[in-house]
Amino acid sequence: MRALEFIVLPYALSGFGVGFVVGLTGVGGGSLMTPLLVLFFGFHPATAVGTDLLYASVTKTCGTVVHHIGQTVEWRVVGWLGAGSLPASLLTLLLISGQLHSSAVASLISYVLGYALLLSALSLLLRRRILALAHVFSLHRRPRREAAATVVLGVLLGALVSLSSVDAGAIGVTMLVLLYPHLPIARIVGTDIAHAVPLTLVAGLGHLAVGTVDLSLLASLLIGSLPGIALGSVIASRAPERALRLLLVAVLTLVGIRLVAT
Repeated sequence: MRALEFIVLPYALSGFGVGFVVGLTGVGGGSLMTPLLVLFFGFHPATAVGTDLLYASVTKTCGTVVHHIGQTVEWRVVGWLGAGSLPASLLTLLLISGQLHSSAVASLISYVLGYALLLSALSLLLRRRILALAHVFSLHRRPRREAAATVVLGVLLGALVSLSSVDAGAIGVTMLVLLYPHLPIARIVGTDIAHAVPLTLVAGLGHLAVGTVDLSLLASLLIGSLPGIALGSVIASRAPERALRLLLVAVLTLVGIRLVAT
């Protein structure tokens, strides 16, 4: 029993910490959880990615329900994103499924994860400038091009999330703002979260099928993260948004550089 508690408690506490940051900042746990599992706990990158994907599918389902009730999900856009991301996720997993446990794939995942974190940090840092450019590059009133661009974005997100499990929130929201500057930011965020549910579920089940999901770890992370998200969400309204964003940018940058350098 003591050995079990020793193994489970650190993971549950990590889930609580990441959940707290997610609730506080709104940035998905994939940007933090997978690097934590790889760098701090020493999990194989493929196991960290697979477990985190199923973890994200559960936590984001809760967020989607809230956004749907609040009518802040653009389901038409979710469909276009899914049309690109779900096939791309399955194809990505199919291409690397036979070598997920190899050192070469481990290095590839670490590199993709590192650069995805750096890109996430950059998109957070330049969010205001990106918003200013959104109206210039908007495809609004060009529905066919808008739909095609959204499907292409889904393809990119599907491959990225399946390889690294980095939550596409920062990157996805940024790109959706560029494509749909006429939509309120609440609907952009709600749409991104709703799209993440089927994507992380499909990618996570793919990893489960090839044996790169640790179910005991998954349960421990969820036990800790759900109260962490709730607490962070309560405190978020009182915390300085700019300071939190800059702190998160610094953390993502440091972790990204560490992963790329390993």
